[in-house]
Amino acid sequence: MAVKIRLARKGRKRVAFYHIVVADSRAPRDGRFIEKIGTYSPITNPATIELDFDKAVDWLQKGAQPTDTCRAILSYKGVMLKKHLLDGVRKGAFDEAEAERRFQVWLKEKENKIEAKVSGLEKSKEDEKKKRLEAEQKINQERAEAIAKKRAELAAEEAGEQQEAVAEEEAKEEKAPEAEAKDEVPKEEAKAEVEAEEEKPEEKAPKEEAKAEAKAKAEVSEEKKEEKVEAEAEAEVEAEEEKPEEKAPEAEAKEKKEEKKEEKKEEKDEK
Repeated sequence: MAVKIRLARKGRKRVAFYHIVVADSRAPRDGRFIEKIGTYSPITNPATIELDFDKAVDWLQKGAQPTDTCRAILSYKGVMLKKHLLDGVRKGAFDEAEAERRFQVWLKEKENKIEAKVSGLEKSKEDEKKKRLEAEQKINQERAEAIAKKRAELAAEEAGEQQEAVAEEEAKEEKAPEAEAKDEVPKEEAKAEVEAEEEKPEEKAPKEEAKAEAKAKAEVSEEKKEEKVEAEAEAEVEAEEEKPEEKAPEAEAKEKKEEKKEEKKEEKDEK
C-alpha cells in the first residue's frame, strides 16, 4: 500500500484551510486518512503552519511520499533537512551531535529569515497605511482649499454686491440735488412768469391811457367836424332866408343835413 502525505481541504468557500494528513494514495482527497500530523492555512501572510515535527520525520523514514505542496511545507519547517541529516548519521558520515548542530544553524537562519519577512510585511503595512493617511490628508487639504476658495468667491461676490448697492445709493444721493434743482427751475420759471404777469398790467396801463387819449382826440375831432358841419348848415340856412325864391330846395338840403347829423349822433352814442 502506497502512503502519501497530503492536504485535506477544510473550511468554507473562499476561506479554505487544510489538514496535513497521512493517507492511502487510493483514498479520496477529503476521505479517510491514517493520521493527522498538522494544519496549513494559506490565508495569512506568511502562511500559518502547525506540524508535529517528530511524526512527520517518522513517516518520512517509513517511506511515506509527500505531494509537491506538502514537500514544500515540510522543507519550510525543516523536516526534509532533518531526515537528510539522520540518513547521514545512519550511513556514518557524521555523528548525531554534528547533525543536531547543523540543524540548529539552519533553523536559526530560517527563523531570522521569517522574522525579517514578518518585519518587512509589517513595515510595508505601516508604509501603506502612512501613504493612505497622507493621501487622505492631501484630499482633505484639497477639499479644505476648495471650500475656502468657494467661500472667498462668495465673500467677494457679496462684497461686490454691497459695493454696487453703496454706489447706487451714492448715485441716488448725487442725483437727488440735481432733481431738486430741476424741480426748482420750473418753480422759479413759474414764479418769474407770475411776476411777469403781475408786471404786465403796470405795462398795459400806459398803453390803455394812450388809447384813451387817442380815442378822446378822435371824439374831439369828430365834435369839431360836427360843429363845422353845423356851422355850414346854419350858414346855408341864413343864405336861404336871404333867398326866398330858392327856399324850397334849401329846406330839403337842410332837412338832409339834420338827418345826417342825427345819424352821426346816434353812431356816437352807440360807440
